[in-house]
Amino acid sequence: ALASAMLAMDRLVGTQFFNPTEGGDPLLWQHLFWFFGHPEVYIMFLPSTGIISEIVPVFARRKMFGHTALVLALVATGFMSFGLWVHHMFTTGLPQLGQSFFTAASLMIAIPNSVQIFCWIATLWAGRPRFATPLLFALGFIFIFVLGGITGVMVASVPFDQQAHDTYFIVAHLHYVQIGAFVFPLFAGFYYWFPKITGRMLSERLGKWNFWLFFVGTNVTFFPMHFLGLMGMTRRVYTYLPGYGWGPLNLLASAGAAVITASVLLFLLNVLVSLRGGAPAGDDPWGAPTLEWGTASPPPTYNFLHIPVVQGLYALWERTADAPVVAGMETRRREVLLTTVLDAEPDARYAHPGPSIAPLLCAGAVGVTFIGGIFTPWAFVAGAVLLFPALLRWMVTEDEHAGGRVPAEEPA
Repeated sequence: ALASAMLAMDRLVGTQFFNPTEGGDPLLWQHLFWFFGHPEVYIMFLPSTGIISEIVPVFARRKMFGHTALVLALVATGFMSFGLWVHHMFTTGLPQLGQSFFTAASLMIAIPNSVQIFCWIATLWAGRPRFATPLLFALGFIFIFVLGGITGVMVASVPFDQQAHDTYFIVAHLHYVQIGAFVFPLFAGFYYWFPKITGRMLSERLGKWNFWLFFVGTNVTFFPMHFLGLMGMTRRVYTYLPGYGWGPLNLLASAGAAVITASVLLFLLNVLVSLRGGAPAGDDPWGAPTLEWGTASPPPTYNFLHIPVVQGLYALWERTADAPVVAGMETRRREVLLTTVLDAEPDARYAHPGPSIAPLLCAGAVGVTFIGGIFTPWAFVAGAVLLFPALLRWMVTEDEHAGGRVPAEEPA
């Protein structure tokens, strides 16, 4: 947001942040962009690891191996991701001492990622895996992401990066990481939670075809690009002379892209067919341990008739027959139970605000402000005019419907 605001000010009101003729520095743009851009990749990766950590224990049919190490690795990845951005800028002429620190940081982040991968593998190794479609996509994620991580360690080295920078080797690395870390877990999560959302199962037969086509297509498309990059094929070029010898591998990559397309179309067909006539899922078709599977599929609007008391990390696997439930909550409004931080003892009941259009109006006003700000500074004035009444409605006129906090011992 800061970099975009500075760029818009350069264009619209005459500041010179990035204009070298007036004392600005275009390299500042790269620093600001990559300080956002590289952590962003890991921030998108963290939900994917959450999906995989939900799915692996279910289909391994055992608790996660090294759960504490897994969580600490996840936190470490989030922190370390903010110290890597300069490895995208090794060819810009930065001081060698600075480059060495960012090389070290780029190599170190492989450690927490590896910890997570070994925890998942150990869980499967010690369990009795059931190779349903969600687990297949989870395994595909591990395979593809490890390959992308290996090339990531390679481009963290300054001498190698200076040779491979802006070639198709980087394109291959980027897509192995992003498709492996984002798309495979998304498919796994969709197949896993589709029964919970719709009450129907996706076809396992079509799901396995979907997985294998996508897995093969991904490797056929992007693996040849490693060789194209090492052969000198640069990225961001419209076309290339025929004498370089890059044609056959590019044709192979195009064929792989067609296989990926067929896989996605098969997935969409699976979704449409299953929505209309898929097998009924039941409440918990996977035998999963987490709370969302402790109610009907799809869940009723109130989720749980009585709020369950969680007795362990794997709530449904560790629930006893005499497990207590929370009673006495208000049923005519959205009310939740607040507990103490350390011991989770009941502390108070809290009534949530009712439905409101005010947040949507505020979001629209903010969108007008910043999208319009790309073209004219007057958009900030217009956005403020739109935002003020929306905030006023949200914070003042609807305050009487906001509910509040009531001690837990008082009756509803």
